[in-house]
Amino acid sequence: MAQAKENVSLFFKLYCLAVMTLVAAAYTVALRYTRTTAKELYFSTTAVCITEVIKLLISVGLLAKETGSLDRFKASLSENVLGSPKELVKLSVPSLVYAIQNNMAFLALSNLDAAVYQVTYQLKIPCTALCTVLMLNRTLSKLQWISVFMLCAGVTLVQWKPAQATKVVVEQNPLLGFCAIAIAVLCSGFAGVYFEKVLKSSDTSLWVRNIQMYLSGIAVTLVGAYLSDGVGIKEKGFFYGYTYYVWFVIFLASVGGLYTSVVVKYTDNIMKGFSAAAAIVLSTIASVILFGLQITLSFAMGALLVCVSIYLYGLPRQDTTSIQQEATAKERIIGV
Repeated sequence: MAQAKENVSLFFKLYCLAVMTLVAAAYTVALRYTRTTAKELYFSTTAVCITEVIKLLISVGLLAKETGSLDRFKASLSENVLGSPKELVKLSVPSLVYAIQNNMAFLALSNLDAAVYQVTYQLKIPCTALCTVLMLNRTLSKLQWISVFMLCAGVTLVQWKPAQATKVVVEQNPLLGFCAIAIAVLCSGFAGVYFEKVLKSSDTSLWVRNIQMYLSGIAVTLVGAYLSDGVGIKEKGFFYGYTYYVWFVIFLASVGGLYTSVVVKYTDNIMKGFSAAAAIVLSTIASVILFGLQITLSFAMGALLVCVSIYLYGLPRQDTTSIQQEATAKERIIGV
């Protein structure tokens, strides 16, 4: 019976990882299509805000299904959301940190060459692994550390785009750019692992945690939308440029975000990183078929590294307990 439960659990984890990967790949392809075919571009900041609203609504629906009755649903919302301001503040941390990360990434891209940015920003993968070790007191084997850095190199190669010569001189501050990318990398690792720690440190429902986080996420993204595109939103409207394709992209982003929280809950942030890397490879292959994108040598090498790193990280860790016991027994026999 225990073995059956373990197998079901493993199947569920693999299912969530597969769905998250496919949804992320589909989102990337759909986003590329909308940005290249749309006659009037929508405000991406408003789309992010709407995504948070949809994730909140879906989480509310799933919590209602989980509780099973209207009275239990109301009691859960009253106890964990309306009656727990400390929990709301606790779950607002990832939203704020992610907002800082996005701003720092933009600042870094403005002050670093694109190639340097592509390489350094992938350090968020080993940074996430390091935060997992420090904040969750976990250990990674040497092979897993190798696979993490291999994944970092693979994603860099997959996304590599040779620098193009330009006559436009852009003033850049490399020191500011490196400081910004360092902050962005640290924010990425910290926010993901922090959310994982909150999810796994109590028996509170996953959907309650999502509701708590998405409430603050809506506030943060709404403020960000008006700070970035406030003038345009006032002139053209909040939903300017929205088409059926844009709504489809928003829906995919919402579903992907929900599956991400499930993956973090039942696996970890490192596996989420591996899933995201696989999604990059799949979306690029789909772009070759749909948009005529050409496969480069760097992409092929990077895709190979990503696949090998996923395989290596998934290998079962060697149980050293029995080995140590056997060694101790042999020492005793020799001593006798």
